Amino acid sequence: MKHWLHRFLSRFFLSDCSDYNPLEVRRACRSKAQARIVFAQNNLPYAQGTTFLTPIGAFKFAKIHGFPLVVKPNVGGFSRGAYFPIENKWQLLKASIGVKIWWPVSIVEQYLWGKNYRVVMTKFGVMSVLRRYPPFVVGDGIQNIEALIDKENKIRQQMHLMPVIYPISKNSAIKKYLKQQKMSLFSIPNAGKKVYLHHKIALKLGASVEIIDKTILTQKNTQDLKKILDFQNANILGIDVICEQGIHVDFEVQKCIFLELNSRPFLKMHDKPRYGEKEDLSDFYQRLDAIEITDNEKY
Repeated sequence: MKHWLHRFLSRFFLSDCSDYNPLEVRRACRSKAQARIVFAQNNLPYAQGTTFLTPIGAFKFAKIHGFPLVVKPNVGGFSRGAYFPIENKWQLLKASIGVKIWWPVSIVEQYLWGKNYRVVMTKFGVMSVLRRYPPFVVGDGIQNIEALIDKENKIRQQMHLMPVIYPISKNSAIKKYLKQQKMSLFSIPNAGKKVYLHHKIALKLGASVEIIDKTILTQKNTQDLKKILDFQNANILGIDVICEQGIHVDFEVQKCIFLELNSRPFLKMHDKPRYGEKEDLSDFYQRLDAIEITDNEKY
């Protein structure tokens, strides 16, 4: 049964994800609740949150901590089933019901507006740092949003980013998000105005990534990231963190929250950045490929 469950999750939830950690590490990083425990034990900032089975649990949390909040499956990735930012009780009710499609146990936690990063930390050092963006276009004062989306998608095609970085869609979710901003696909943004088309940083919605020069990481931040890796006895971890100012500032002197640990990070997006210079990661891949993992097929 566990074998077939592993095959199902690997195919539909972890397709094309890396597999450089043994089963023990994967199990220790499986849920977002487990990640919060790791961050707490290492004195790192994290969003206050709790697991819940019914909306009652989510509402109890909101009564104590207030809004904004995020609701997401306790197990999952790629922003599947995540709802944020939740600003009121009605949104919380819809989210706490809708999230159950993805996993029976759910997470509700505090939400922070800030810069979203994925740091890939390995036993050989910091492999790569990404900043992740929801889908957006930049106005030129002439073209409407629909034309700007077409222009951006053509650039992505010319850069050969697909299918890792997807085209920006013009679906109902995008139209709805524009409507909330009192815009539509036919609106013409001012020159230089950045228009976000969705709140989720999901590749399938057209999110994009930027390679960040990893040398800007402070020594203290690098030590904190390594501490997490060593604590988990992992070969590699994708560590997600939101920083109010940026990853070039020590975590402890700014508002920031660590979100989750990924024992099977999706490394292909580090090879296909929309912004920034692509890095030569071949040395890291060679070292990681040389690690012998004997229990890949176990769950």
